[in-house]
Amino acid sequence: MESLFQDHFLLRLENLLFVITAVISGLLLLWPLISQRGIKEIDTRVAIQLINHQDALVLDVRDDSEFAAGHLPNSKHIPSQKMEERWVEIQKFKDKPIVVIYRGGIRSNQASIILKKNGFTQVVNLMGGIDSWKRANLPLVKR
Repeated sequence: MESLFQDHFLLRLENLLFVITAVISGLLLLWPLISQRGIKEIDTRVAIQLINHQDALVLDVRDDSEFAAGHLPNSKHIPSQKMEERWVEIQKFKDKPIVVIYRGGIRSNQASIILKKNGFTQVVNLMGGIDSWKRANLPLVKR
């Protein structure tokens, strides 16, 4: 009888561990959606359409050396760590599309969140950042 109780207890424990693992896995899969806070990501094709047909501002939030190594033509450079104090420089674009360019997702998302918080209505991140632009063999300039 004791062995039956132990088997039943172990089975319930295994089920509990399975449920906990499933919940944690689900949360990890949803984390990117939750952490984005409503910032849409677009691919290079959509970015080009916004730039060419809706006069979107291209905002590069990479650091100075990354920007100097190559950036999109006519892009505005405000490093992510300075966005909180410098967003007013692009205030006239509050109601225009803004394509945020970065190297990795975290910096663009923070910059995009700051813009959204300050009333910018059409902020999007370039999915894959500058690397996706390079992979598509799209133009870069160095100035």
